[in-house]
Amino acid sequence: MTSRFDDAAAFDPVQDGRDRAARQAALQAARDVPDVEAAVTVDYRSHGRTLVVGSALDALALADRLAGTLPVTALLLDEPGGQPRPYPVHKVENVAVAGWLGAFEARWRAAGEPVRESGKGRFDLVLDLCPARLIASHQRPHGYYAPGRDEAARLAAVEALQGMVGDFEKPKYFSYKERICAHGRNGIHACSACVDICSAQAIVSDGDRVKVNPYLCAGCGACGAVCPTGAMSYVYPPVPLTGKRIQAALRAFRAAGGAQPVLLLHDAQGRDAIALLAERLPGRILPFSLHHVASTGIDVWLAALAYGAAGVAVLTTGTEAPQYVQALGEQMGIAQAVLDGLGYAGPHFQLLQLRNSALSAAEELALALRHAPRGEAPSAPAVFHLSVEKRTTLDYALDHLHHHAPVQPLHIELPMKAPFGALAIDRQACTLCMSCAGVCPANALQDGQGAPQLRFIEKNCVQCGLCANTCPEDAIALTPRISFAPERLQAVVLNASQPFHCIRCSKPFGTLQMVENMLGRLGAHPAFAANLDRLRMCGDCRVIDMMTPGDEMQVTPLRRN
Repeated sequence: MTSRFDDAAAFDPVQDGRDRAARQAALQAARDVPDVEAAVTVDYRSHGRTLVVGSALDALALADRLAGTLPVTALLLDEPGGQPRPYPVHKVENVAVAGWLGAFEARWRAAGEPVRESGKGRFDLVLDLCPARLIASHQRPHGYYAPGRDEAARLAAVEALQGMVGDFEKPKYFSYKERICAHGRNGIHACSACVDICSAQAIVSDGDRVKVNPYLCAGCGACGAVCPTGAMSYVYPPVPLTGKRIQAALRAFRAAGGAQPVLLLHDAQGRDAIALLAERLPGRILPFSLHHVASTGIDVWLAALAYGAAGVAVLTTGTEAPQYVQALGEQMGIAQAVLDGLGYAGPHFQLLQLRNSALSAAEELALALRHAPRGEAPSAPAVFHLSVEKRTTLDYALDHLHHHAPVQPLHIELPMKAPFGALAIDRQACTLCMSCAGVCPANALQDGQGAPQLRFIEKNCVQCGLCANTCPEDAIALTPRISFAPERLQAVVLNASQPFHCIRCSKPFGTLQMVENMLGRLGAHPAFAANLDRLRMCGDCRVIDMMTPGDEMQVTPLRRN
């Protein structure tokens, strides 16, 4: 695949001037798309009950500051010493804290006391000055402050705590559709993408489904970006709104004479680094602010390329959870594999990772953006709008990219974890028990509607693995790929067998292969060896035969299997 990464030698100052003017038009067009209010909010109430935990040296001075305005309890990890305080002070060990703003629960054991001599309490706010944080999640709950050793950070935390009294609200950022969730069925688990990626530990497994705590959710949107089915979706800011702004920006940029635009996706942490670039920001780079950089994935990115972007760059600053950066890289690998397979000269994606001081980070970013992607875009920009349904957006974007592609293969192999693909069936092992069809969350696997057939609609498959994990015969393997063949939209037969008919009443009740496998496995079992014919009977006839004296049993082979 031809590389179109730019370098300084390809810089055109005349075009860069046009791009800078076009960028102003693009950013204004994005701003002109009105905001929307959150449809659902999450409410908190804090009465200011504050728990301070740490050594006496660290905790008491800050607890004293807070006690002037807030009801304080101090848990000390060593001897308190000094004068008595006008608030509760306990010397403790084995402290545990969990919860969120207005609903923290703490448990501790008094130092030197038996295990049964424990204390507990409910608090609205927590100031954690322990050597190791009491709440270890990367994304900390609202109302929980763990400033570390830095004195300025500690004083800032005290000031923030003093303002955390009253009623607060935030948007409910997510929506969850249990029906299409691929987490599990019948106690067998498959997809755990949202559970694994959540840095706030707001998503947990709950049997065959997942459960999201809206009070812990910080709105990063990574769960929706990695969800293969769209069961978990990012609803605020809504994806269609993000799509309208991207489309408006790219349209305005193109109309103003700009060329090869690159969307630079960033959040508040990256804004300062971009601002330091000033005139060093190439004109074709369009900064686009998100609530969190992890909130977009292949659906939004491929749509942006269908709209005419030459590339998508995502700016991370080192403050993100490591699993977010890993997921962004994996998603870019999947999207680039699709574009490479379609013959678009690339690359089209750039994952920027800043890890230095503000000034050196700006220098690093300026250099990286001089080499921003100049990927080949479709000859005509798309006009579709992003859907609230992730798979629908992907269908729109992929259809447009394929229609205008330099190469139009029927299939493109993709990396593992891609949310598209086929299934490889071991027909010798498959008994057509239909366990796989019964657990498929996307309706990709279907039974034969009365016929002994296993049917498959590839367009629906999300490669979650539930079918493979459920199959009792280990007869299913995942094949990640994207198909543009017409039959991807149709139900094709993956396996079929002759029906097996009851030897007593001739009613079909299974497949020939299933009964043969059953006879092979159970034929030597003492419980069945003397009555193998019962394994060849339907359920009704098996019961009748068991109730019939041995010499009265009559088997009439009405149909030859």
